[in-house]
Amino acid sequence: MKQIHKILAGAGLTALGAVGTKAAVDYFRNRGEEKVIDESQGDQEISAPEQEVAYVVVKADSVQDFLDTSFGDAGRYIPNRPPKIFEYQGESYMVIWARDNKQEKNQMLVFQYTDEGRDMIASVGYTPEKTDYNLQLSATPFAVEINEQKLESGKGETQGTDHVDFVLA
Repeated sequence: MKQIHKILAGAGLTALGAVGTKAAVDYFRNRGEEKVIDESQGDQEISAPEQEVAYVVVKADSVQDFLDTSFGDAGRYIPNRPPKIFEYQGESYMVIWARDNKQEKNQMLVFQYTDEGRDMIASVGYTPEKTDYNLQLSATPFAVEINEQKLESGKGETQGTDHVDFVLA
């Protein structure tokens, strides 16, 4: 779980509270903001590593700073849904949903953290008319869900949607 603290520091994100744990299936189903764990409780430990995630809730403006710095185009991406920063089965990830003001579409960006740094393993751009994706999730236990269809790898286009979710494969 110490990896989450490294991710926060490296990405310049500010946590609200301590590290929480939750059943993975419930965590990925939730499109809203997770419950903030009071810092006085300290970081929670995962009791069922195959079934739980460790997560943090971050300040929205710190995600904006991360996007501006990472993509070098201040204000291009504006977060439009609570991000997910979590550890699952020993691996660490960050999922950000944002509005891409340059291309006039919503975007879901997925990063996996390794000892070598941060890799973007999924990018999905979507509007009600069209969805484009570039996915490298097959080495992870995850998929992207678009219109009730789970996709793990490949690059292409499909029909439009209003929601793209990051789910267990």
